[in-house]
Amino acid sequence: MRWGAVVAAYDQKMTTAEDEAPKTEQPAQPGLPWTGRPQRADLICWFGIAASGLYALALIPIRPLLIGHHPILLELLTGSMTSIVTAGAFARIGQAPIALAVLAAVPGMIMFDPFYWWAGRRWGRGMLTIFAGRTRRGHRLVTRAEKYGHRLGWLGVILAYYLPIPAALLFVIAGWTGMRLLTFLLLDTLGALLWISLLTGLGYYLGQDAVNIAKTISHYGLWASIALVIMVIVTQQVKNRRDTTPEPAIPTPDQTPPE
Repeated sequence: MRWGAVVAAYDQKMTTAEDEAPKTEQPAQPGLPWTGRPQRADLICWFGIAASGLYALALIPIRPLLIGHHPILLELLTGSMTSIVTAGAFARIGQAPIALAVLAAVPGMIMFDPFYWWAGRRWGRGMLTIFAGRTRRGHRLVTRAEKYGHRLGWLGVILAYYLPIPAALLFVIAGWTGMRLLTFLLLDTLGALLWISLLTGLGYYLGQDAVNIAKTISHYGLWASIALVIMVIVTQQVKNRRDTTPEPAIPTPDQTPPE
């Protein structure tokens, strides 16, 4: 398969580049996963992760406008839970094919996941610390992610959407522990399909009730968009204030990946 060959070649290239690059798993500066001058691959990976956040923020205003009329398009763009459930409900009343409601959400859900795998490949545990934060809460979150990643292995990628930790942390661990890119993509796609099927089934069960709610949201789309933007800003401010609260230093754990 041509696509598989291309991905496999890319994975081999990244593996070779990683072997040649210096191991920089412990960040030297707050908020940065590398030490010294970043390589081009570091910047590309970092930009991809930053772009995922900016992309999500940029789509906030249009979510309420699309949810009640074009949930399939919203699925394709965001892969969000609400859009998937709504698409399932639209399928129940005959306004969308059920297969399309499932498959359309896959690209939106996994489009940025390879960057998190790549971050784990290049920066290891240091990236987990940056994602979770250097607070005690963040330390507990990293410890939990490492436990799940170690115990579940490849199964952790499939079950990432069901576990009580951010899926991105498990994707970082997958790259850190040496999972190949092609393997990660296949497992991630399978896990996404299982999760999407569950949410679509929920929407199909709710049917017209879910459609009515979605159409009401779209009717008040402008006000809903403004409310969502304000909520994101307030949430980020609270998080930033919590992260800047001084806490006792956490002892630095062993930097070797879990076996």
